[in-house]
Amino acid sequence: MKCSAKIGLIAALACLLTLSGCAKKSTEAAGPPPQFAPLVTVTRASAHDVPVYLEEIGRSGAFETVTVTPQISGRITERHFEDGAELKKNQLLFTIDPRPYQAQLDSTQAQLAQSKAALDLANTQLKMYASIADTRAVSQIDLETRKNTVAVDQAQVQSAEAAVENAKLNLEYCFIHSPIDGRAGMRLVDVGNVVQTNTTGLLVIQRLDPIYADFTITEGDLPEVQRELARGILQARVRLPTDPPDRARQGKLTFVDNAVQNATGTVNLRATVPNADHHFWPGQFVNVTLVLATTKGAVLIPNQATQISQQGPYVYVVKPDGTAEMRQVTLGQRQGDAVVVTKGVSDGENVVVTGQLTVMPGIKVRVQGEGGPGNGAPGGAPPGKSPNSGAPKS
Repeated sequence: MKCSAKIGLIAALACLLTLSGCAKKSTEAAGPPPQFAPLVTVTRASAHDVPVYLEEIGRSGAFETVTVTPQISGRITERHFEDGAELKKNQLLFTIDPRPYQAQLDSTQAQLAQSKAALDLANTQLKMYASIADTRAVSQIDLETRKNTVAVDQAQVQSAEAAVENAKLNLEYCFIHSPIDGRAGMRLVDVGNVVQTNTTGLLVIQRLDPIYADFTITEGDLPEVQRELARGILQARVRLPTDPPDRARQGKLTFVDNAVQNATGTVNLRATVPNADHHFWPGQFVNVTLVLATTKGAVLIPNQATQISQQGPYVYVVKPDGTAEMRQVTLGQRQGDAVVVTKGVSDGENVVVTGQLTVMPGIKVRVQGEGGPGNGAPGGAPPGKSPNSGAPKS
């Protein structure tokens, strides 16, 4: 029995070796496997007019800021607004107790009436003395005295009139109005507080429309900004860091500082931006794109199409025969989700957007969404249209 088992095992091994050799010969006869054509998506490089710009970070600031302070002393008796309210120019804000100032006005008006009565009497006496001066019934010195009395009374009337005007002005100051259109901050005093002239802040009001975007540029960029500014007004696109690039608000550069900051080597600039919906708030960080010029007919490709090697950036271009060609490229500025190619790709060429890791120079590729390799139509982009619709426009 043991001898029969050994013989069966040897026969089985011989059979396996025979089958393995047959399979190897069959594989060798079939030849190498066919070349794999990787699946890629492509888009057509397209020419557009694009801006040349500086990208900076800044802060928004109120167009006008006013700290309301009292111009008289007294006790606050009324408040006529709510914190954070939208205020109109000349809107009543606070009332200071007007009774002392009303009494002062009444007193000055009484003094004015008294001075006018004295002036009338002095004029009457002067006329009487003048009428009998030729008869020598009065001396010349008495006549001159009456003239002097009239002059003094006239001066007293003018002084009393000035006192009345000052008392009226103080009474007006009891009613504090908003000097600008703007948004109220948090009140700084409550009813019942006694405030002092020009020392106690009552409220801060800020005008939010339009709004400023303050930012800096390096002194190396200043000459180019000055050259372009001499040709006309520069446009600035301002957005919050959370806003998408295509939602930037259009503004204008309205200020360039007159000196370079010694500590930082930068220059302060300011753009003015419409802000009717209060999208921007004073003190917020903002992204500012200062548009300097426009490049005509720049070639754009999606930024994701570019790859980096030791020799620099490159892209894969699908030629008309369906093969992939690696091109070293020179890149310009980003334009949203696209990037400018200044050298290496021409308008209308098809650039690989996805699938680059499976592509090698010279091999055939299959374009996703097309009937076969080598068609070269942009995947997912209608013919004649650029897929880079999000790129900024001048």
